[in-house]
Amino acid sequence: MHDVAVVGAGPYGLSVAAYLRKRGVSFRIFGPPMDTWTSHMPQGMCLKSDGFASDLYDPESAFTLKKFCAEQGIPYADMGIPVRLDTFTSYGLAFSERMVPELENKKVVAIERDKHGFLLRLDTGEICHAARVVMAVGVTHFEFVPENLAHLPEQFVSHSARHKDVTRLKGKNVVVVGGGASALDLAGLLHQAGANVQLVARRRELKFHSKPTGKRRSLWKRLRHPDSGLGPGMRSRFFSNAPWAFHYLPEGLRIRLVKTTLGPSGGYFIRDLVVGKVTTHLSQAVEKAEVQGNLVNLHLRAHDGSTKQIQCDHVIAATGYRVDLNRLSFLAEDIRAQIRTAGGAPILSSGFESSVPGLYFVGLAAANSFGPVMRFAFGAGFAARKVTQSLKKAMALSPATVPAVQLAVKSE
Repeated sequence: MHDVAVVGAGPYGLSVAAYLRKRGVSFRIFGPPMDTWTSHMPQGMCLKSDGFASDLYDPESAFTLKKFCAEQGIPYADMGIPVRLDTFTSYGLAFSERMVPELENKKVVAIERDKHGFLLRLDTGEICHAARVVMAVGVTHFEFVPENLAHLPEQFVSHSARHKDVTRLKGKNVVVVGGGASALDLAGLLHQAGANVQLVARRRELKFHSKPTGKRRSLWKRLRHPDSGLGPGMRSRFFSNAPWAFHYLPEGLRIRLVKTTLGPSGGYFIRDLVVGKVTTHLSQAVEKAEVQGNLVNLHLRAHDGSTKQIQCDHVIAATGYRVDLNRLSFLAEDIRAQIRTAGGAPILSSGFESSVPGLYFVGLAAANSFGPVMRFAFGAGFAARKVTQSLKKAMALSPATVPAVQLAVKSE
């Protein structure tokens, strides 16, 4: 039996594991490495995060994105050079191999309680026992498709996370619903790949990050709008650097800030692929959708109450993610029932522990407790440090008693 099992091997899971390894904690970590990024993001996209904010984390910062790019001869700058998706995923895989060689590319299919802590069933038939579990499951379990689209058959609607290869829709008439980075990236890349794209968004105008000028900002501007892992500004600086303080804000305020902070916007690098090239329907919401023959008919309603209809071969809901623990069907129902939630997300202690002792959540599921930074890779550093501290403290109070060599057995 090991002290900890980490479920998920994205930036958060790998960072937590790297910290546990360095601190001498007995653990196992499961999951395809960087799965969200390698399997659910469109090829050709770039991260909105700056280079310095796109690291994975270990206690000594021994393997940063900057160091990886230097080794591979890839152009890099802390700010000003967009981080390509393929660069980030290659870095994540290299981080996994170098900093977390214990990673097991196996899926956890069930998590239950047992008398020593937790029992994890793997897709290989193996059973793993761990005193504590860190859930680093990322975002794809929480794909959100609005009800007015979700009823459509699968061949007519999909979530943006299902479009790694945009060339599959070449020559198709596609409507992308949404106004954020995912929607803008997909719309631009689909147009570039030869699809006929329309974009439907509630926003009155599309927003893009400002293109770096290459010049150092004045001291006054840097003081008024300091740089941070989430972009310039005092609020972003607070969310980036003080998630521990965010945790102590009133619950209702925290949930409201997570919903309203860092609203929909695209990277400056995608602007030229969208503006003037993709047909846009702004200030519009999808009121109803129906299949007519081989096409989807979308009924749109504008902010002023006017309506219109558009047709397409396929609708992509770039409508983000909403934490709902019931979507984690591999987590036993009795465990889910015991987790206290707020705004759909687990209520976490200052050490990321849920109301179920020994069960921790990091990443998007922790955003309502620690702020918008948990939606970005930049938050993985804070999460890894705090979770490791919390685990070490818990282990000191109640150490695991079963030897590590008894960790895994084959199910009958």
